[in-house]
Amino acid sequence: MVNVEWRMVNGEVTPGSTFAIQHSPFDICRLAEPLVKFLVAFIIVQAIVAGMNWVERRLLGLMQARLGPNRVGREVGVPWGLLQIVADPIKFLLKEDIVPANAEKVAYFLGPILPLIPAFLVFCLIPYGPPPTFTVTHTNVGLLLILALTSTGVYGIILGGWASNNKYSLMGGLRSAAQMVSYEVPFGLSIVGVLMLSESFDLVHIVNYQAYHTWNVFPQLIAAFIFLVAMNAENNRTPFDLPEAESELVAGYHTEYSAMKFAFFMLAEYSSMIVNCCLMVTLFFGGWTVAFNGVGLTTARLQAMGLAGGILGAVIFITKVMVFMLGYIWFRATFPRFRFDQLMDLGWKWMIPLALANIFVTGIVILAFPGRPYIGETVLSAAGILIILFTIFLVFRPRPKVAHAS
Repeated sequence: MVNVEWRMVNGEVTPGSTFAIQHSPFDICRLAEPLVKFLVAFIIVQAIVAGMNWVERRLLGLMQARLGPNRVGREVGVPWGLLQIVADPIKFLLKEDIVPANAEKVAYFLGPILPLIPAFLVFCLIPYGPPPTFTVTHTNVGLLLILALTSTGVYGIILGGWASNNKYSLMGGLRSAAQMVSYEVPFGLSIVGVLMLSESFDLVHIVNYQAYHTWNVFPQLIAAFIFLVAMNAENNRTPFDLPEAESELVAGYHTEYSAMKFAFFMLAEYSSMIVNCCLMVTLFFGGWTVAFNGVGLTTARLQAMGLAGGILGAVIFITKVMVFMLGYIWFRATFPRFRFDQLMDLGWKWMIPLALANIFVTGIVILAFPGRPYIGETVLSAAGILIILFTIFLVFRPRPKVAHAS
């Protein structure tokens, strides 16, 4: 209880009278609990970001028949260059921070911060394991909030590219704006089929739906493919890294950024990659569960195991996320960069019509089999497999040789 001296004079409250303000310990605990959960999740995610930078460089070296960072730490007995994870942030902190003389100073400094804030806030909304212990904030519109927050990250890239007063940076910012608009649409449309099946924006409900039916990747195979491609484009990762194409734009939108400001851009990119991988796992691959038709490790079964079940669920979730993070690295080492016209064609001429067709077919199947979701899911799975096989046939079918006049 806190005693405060106030008194009322002419309808205004001024110091003088005594009022009792009571703070319940329970209320304070309710405020502190999500904050502690967020801080724990934030620290774990940033550790993963630091580690993934080392993993990416090592794997790229392995895939390209060369050595990655393998020397830092050898002097103190740390193998495989693991201390590179510590050396990189020290390097960023100690590097000279150069600001272009003709830059728009306020916008220039805001550029690296704007993508970082939504990338961090989103981790409050992602469930990492069975609730309530491993869920920071459980809300019935969690997916909607995540989409709203993640879509604002592009503003920092555009602002940074424009404020640098550099033609290469400006071109990178413009490319990023066009790319985000083009792929934000199929990114959102690919989720609609999942929402139609699960009938909820609640990520925990979507995970539980998959545990008692089947993973959404099977009835929504086309949507999962569209989501996978769109999330690579959203993060400006190879083969969609046109905004920072080093062979054309030096470094694109972050050409004029150095030291910690550049590190903020990189941190936001890797954090957004983790967010998208978390969404991929939650929406299409069963989240923290390993169950089909209610058989296996469902949320209820993990909760019944207590803290051990919660930790097991979180480990399952993080393992699935890491598989898709390694997929990002695999794509970077494998695929060449698109031309910009090819990038736009893929988004507008193929991805968006395919996503709309998926919504149309999903709606028809749901209406055709009301109250019988298993039949509908089987039909959608078969349709997705047929479309994938037909696409493979079109890609690899033998083409007649064209004779050219000599």
